[in-house]
Amino acid sequence: MKIVLTNDDGFNEPGLIELAKQVKRMGEIMIVAPKKPQSIAGHRVTLKDPIPVEQVSENEYIVDGSPADCTRLALKKFMPDAHWVIAGINPGANLGTDVYQSGTVAAAREAAILGCKAIAVSQYIAPNQKIDWEITGQYASRILSIIMGKKLDSGNFWNINLPHPIHDLSILEYNECDLDKKPHMFDFKIENGQYRYSGIFHNRPRTQGRDIDICLSGKIAVSKIEI
Repeated sequence: MKIVLTNDDGFNEPGLIELAKQVKRMGEIMIVAPKKPQSIAGHRVTLKDPIPVEQVSENEYIVDGSPADCTRLALKKFMPDAHWVIAGINPGANLGTDVYQSGTVAAAREAAILGCKAIAVSQYIAPNQKIDWEITGQYASRILSIIMGKKLDSGNFWNINLPHPIHDLSILEYNECDLDKKPHMFDFKIENGQYRYSGIFHNRPRTQGRDIDICLSGKIAVSKIEI
């Protein structure tokens, strides 16, 4: 099995490094990741300007572009016979309507658009907590091995969000669930004549049984998203 790995945080970020460590046992992997942080980049693609690419090794590429650019280059030029594209592991959840602004999810969505199976993986961060990347990687590996065995129709991709905190002795359940479409509760503060976003992710509204509720309640949220 051939697997492309990417993210929206950058080539040397710990989430991608841990994902590669866990996924390499599943098959041949290729890393195609952005040169600079592209968090909240959405589904931006580069059409008019050239895209600089640095080949670090036989199966590693650094792309001076967006996460969606990384997927496009991977599937069109570097590994066109890939079976999967996996984006992540993102430090921070991508739940509900966040999937439309997330670069991580955009990388997976672009793969689905191009006809390749894809998964976006994110790690929610609880208030005043830090990520233990080794534990996150272990649980990501477990849920990926389950989800990659499920049927995935063309034009769909998976979005996985891990709860937080998780521990090495945790036994986590997962729920397949729909995206929560409730709007964010946010505002803007005026500082020195400028407007600054003001909102707390952890306090956002949630619908019982949908992805935000599932993840923030301590379970793995697994959503199948149609392009």
